[in-house]
Amino acid sequence: MRSTQRARRALLSALVLVGATTSLTVGATPAPAATGIDLCAEVGYNAGFRGDALVTAIAVGMAESSCNPLASNVQHNTPPSTDRGLWEINDYWHSEVSDACAYDAQCNADAAYRISNGGTNWQPWSTYVEGAHVRYLDAARAAADRLGHHDPGPAPVVYPAQSGRVVSARSADGRLEVFAAGPNGVSHAWQTTASGAWSDWESLGGPGGAQLAIGADQDGRLEMFALNGSTLQHRYQLHPSGLWSDWETFGSGGHNLAVGANQDGRLEVFASGPVGVFHKYQTAPNSGWSDWESAGGGPANSEIALGKAPDGRLEVFALNGDTFQHQWQTAVNGTWSTWETFGSGGHDLTVDHNQDGRLEVFASGPVGVFHKYQTNPTTWSGWEAAGGPANSQLTSEHSPDGRVEVFAINGATAQHIWQNGVNAPYGQWDTFGGPGTEIVATANADGRIEVFGTSSAGVYHKWQTGFATWSDWAWLNTTAGPAVN
Repeated sequence: MRSTQRARRALLSALVLVGATTSLTVGATPAPAATGIDLCAEVGYNAGFRGDALVTAIAVGMAESSCNPLASNVQHNTPPSTDRGLWEINDYWHSEVSDACAYDAQCNADAAYRISNGGTNWQPWSTYVEGAHVRYLDAARAAADRLGHHDPGPAPVVYPAQSGRVVSARSADGRLEVFAAGPNGVSHAWQTTASGAWSDWESLGGPGGAQLAIGADQDGRLEMFALNGSTLQHRYQLHPSGLWSDWETFGSGGHNLAVGANQDGRLEVFASGPVGVFHKYQTAPNSGWSDWESAGGGPANSEIALGKAPDGRLEVFALNGDTFQHQWQTAVNGTWSTWETFGSGGHDLTVDHNQDGRLEVFASGPVGVFHKYQTNPTTWSGWEAAGGPANSQLTSEHSPDGRVEVFAINGATAQHIWQNGVNAPYGQWDTFGGPGTEIVATANADGRIEVFGTSSAGVYHKWQTGFATWSDWAWLNTTAGPAVN
């Protein structure tokens, strides 16, 4: 086991990934005469970045290449590959971006704009995840102001994390943290370095047999919520990437919960129980909480998931054995619609977004998995059969190139399915492991997916070793962790 971890640490320290999207027109706009940080500001604005997203883009460009359009890097890239140009677009993970485009300042900026989904998703850039861009923010603001381009614009979208009996999210320094709910309370482990090896498990106490949800405050501190039939508690990081508070009461018991971030950074928590769905929200970013309020109905004792529409409005999906309903914010950071029928009942669900921002919902039931997706920000497709394991627990995450991958586990099997291309249809289900009780997928700081699966034998994980290759299932460290029945 220790030799395996040493080999893994060596691999992880070498892996550098950058996200991808669609094909690009090479050299459509000649590179401006500006140089350095002013060049990043100019081509970033021309690509479509606005407001704070433009400032972030400039800062990331400085962290990646010092805003040198001819910059390249081949060190520590596995498989051997080259990071190219202003935003260091990798030629292995994103072969659709030619060298001619990557080394053209404007074409590189256009690629970065598409890869980052218009400045709403900088997670594919390790310099952003690790905070290396932060020291350039003041200079980036000055460059945007100097060129007259610090115009108002949308803040980056913050997508909700998964919820379930095991959850994982990245701390502000890029390290994954994972929580698992066993019969005697919640256990916790964390990466000792970003994309690296794992600590031993520690017991935190808290509600036994709980459903968990985790989200990030606007300042980067993680907050974790745990609910069972009689208790709802939460704990939170005292500082970004820092120590955690003790458990605090957050409400009474219920069935399931989910947390998401409003466009203005305020967290919002939804919980289901025997009389429907309730919610509670921060009154200001990084601040205190409202009282619990009825969400206007919703299915009783439902499984809940949150997503965020392309325009920044949160959307809530709630499913029980008989009913599937949906409500959404009527305006960004605003009030909520009434509940509408979204389908019939089922077992579990996961919500994710395509690279172009459109939401996609997967739901499992007695005959397998079905999915439904936005055809524009306010309309949806019909339900389509996707195959897959019956009555399975579901989770989803993005590959480094932006394709959605869906993972399913039940008492007989674990399987996964993925898009054939960015924003594209899905292929066939492939075996991903044996039976289990819960599954959650998350992304490492370098962009690779990491999946946690649970059973009565404990918590195991499996991670991408390349673009389409995976490790075996393994313990996080020296023990299997808590049993999750």
